[in-house]
Amino acid sequence: MKIYDRSGFPNPARIRIVLAEKGLDNAVEFVPVDLIGAEHKQEAFLSLNPSGVIPLLELDDGTLISEATAITEYLDNLDGNPTLTGNSPKEKALVHMMQRRAEAYVLDPIGIYFHFGTPGLGPSLQAFKSPEWAGRKEWADRNRATVEEGFRYFNKILGSSDYVAGEFFSMADITLFAGLAFGDAAGVHVPEELGNLIAWRGRVNSLPSVQNRSGQAFLPEDAKRLGF
Repeated sequence: MKIYDRSGFPNPARIRIVLAEKGLDNAVEFVPVDLIGAEHKQEAFLSLNPSGVIPLLELDDGTLISEATAITEYLDNLDGNPTLTGNSPKEKALVHMMQRRAEAYVLDPIGIYFHFGTPGLGPSLQAFKSPEWAGRKEWADRNRATVEEGFRYFNKILGSSDYVAGEFFSMADITLFAGLAFGDAAGVHVPEELGNLIAWRGRVNSLPSVQNRSGQAFLPEDAKRLGF
């Protein structure tokens, strides 16, 4: 299998944690994609994934699977023992519900804020992300407010359970964790008073699969070089 990604970014980070959790690190070949140069927006990459996003999983038979959730589902079920996406119908429903909320309340709006409210990753990529328009700052600020409300939502949820979708570590936790790291890179930090969310982050950060990826997955290196 091949995974097209770029270490140090939130969605690739999600899959790298999944690989570590499932013991599949050595089963894949990583193919780096130049995000700053907007390689993922060029014809060669778009022929593989018309959505123009990473990560992208290529199976040995040539099948291409994009979207972090779909890739996670595939990898988690390879051994017939899904641990990250739920076993029972109830678990699966809750994991998918909370994983989508982690995207909608935190990860996605942080991405919008990053590309519209900051210089992002530089001019090559910005041409595809945030052309100049009158409402750009208002749009960025609105999404930052969404993120801050999302932080409060998950802080409340984590007041009554150890993990986002219940009492076991799941895909939903991975998504939220990557979102918080992206927030740090974009300058949107969890307030100190949200103790449940901060404590949860510490628990997740101590997991072996997260520790194993920490050097690659949670400090967007390109964004850091640009001053975030």
